Parts: sequence; structure tokens; C-alpha cells
Amino acid sequence: QVQLVESGGGLVQPGGSLRLSCAASRSIFSINSMGWYRQAPGKQRELVARIFSDETTNYAASVKGRFTISRDHAKNTVYLQMNSLKPEDTAVYYCNGRVFPSDYWGQGTQVTVSS
Repeated sequence: QVQLVESGGGLVQPGGSLRLSCAASRSIFSINSMGWYRQAPGKQRELVARIFSDETTNYAASVKGRFTISRDHAKNTVYLQMNSLKPEDTAVYYCNGRVFPSDYWGQGTQVTVSS
């Protein structure tokens, strides 16, 4: 079992930045990969970024170059640094942890990009 708790969402103007945090209840060394997903109203949940145990990362095309996923093993926390935010980035952002064969999810944090 893994409990995941997100924080850091909020309201930001277009072009602004936010950093999301996801704290895990166990060592992230024991988690195969961790990722961030988002779901906008009326849309399906989509992958934003993922980081694997070997530190490789992948990103959705829509956020590449603007978002960065990273992790701090000492704090069992994964971050999503979001820069140059756009209104279309508005969504609930969810943290995901994958321990084969199971997926674990946080409760989500709202990000709203609006002037």
C-alpha cells in the first residue's frame, strides 16, 4: 500500500509558475515509477509526466519544456515544477505511484490558470 498526498495547487495568472508536491507514505525507492496526471472538466485523465526508478522521465507533448518532474528520496516526495502556465493547463492534478501490478492515487489538487 502507498498513500500519496498532493499539495501546492492554486490560482495563478497565465505565464506564472507553481510547484506541486506529492508526499508518499513509504520510501520512493520501493516505488517503480511515479507520475503526475491531470483531468480537466469533461475530459479524460491524461499523463503529464512520469519519473522512473532509473531517473528517466517522460512528458506529455503539451508540457514538454515547461514542466519538470523530480524527486527527493530523503523526503519521499515527488515534485512537478510548472512554468509558463497556460489557461489550458487548468485541471485537477493527481499524483500516481506504480508498484507492479498496482496503481495508487492521491486525492488531487486543483490548478487554475486565469487572469
